[in-house]
Amino acid sequence: MAEVAQPSRSEREAHIKDKAGWVITILAALLAITTLIGGANSSKILGNTIAANDVWAFYQAKSIKQTLAEMAYDDAIRVNDTKKATALKAKIAHYESDPVTNEGKQELMAKAKQLEAERSVAKQRSPWYTYASSLLQIAIVLLTASILAVNISLLWASLVVGGVAILLMVQAITLIIPIII
Repeated sequence: MAEVAQPSRSEREAHIKDKAGWVITILAALLAITTLIGGANSSKILGNTIAANDVWAFYQAKSIKQTLAEMAYDDAIRVNDTKKATALKAKIAHYESDPVTNEGKQELMAKAKQLEAERSVAKQRSPWYTYASSLLQIAIVLLTASILAVNISLLWASLVVGGVAILLMVQAITLIIPIII
């Protein structure tokens, strides 16, 4: 029976380097993309938090002005000043809802809630980007170790870790699985 010759270390190293080099390039590109999208997601969380706070502050200011106008309206009714009461009633209605400028309390509340909902979705995505980035980094380290140790098992392990990282990246982008972390 003829013996099958085992490849030499340099042949195994060349084989692993060829495969690992391409995989490292792809994983590094995915890591850069995940980091970029994750950073934009973090900016969206921060931006929407600030914007929602601003809108709620504007809502509170409108509410205070409306309360003052309602007090003045009550005073006008008490002293029987119908002209002033009519003007104040219109002003109170304007504070409650102003579809022309979208700066009535109802419109401001809707806008603030929309910003909060967008922020909530971005917050759900955030940990998935972190997990994907971490696993992509680990996969790249395993690939590097597979080259240095000339170990095909490490190469396969890095492919598995990289595959899981890609799934986590897809989850971050699409939120296909309704898991809240």
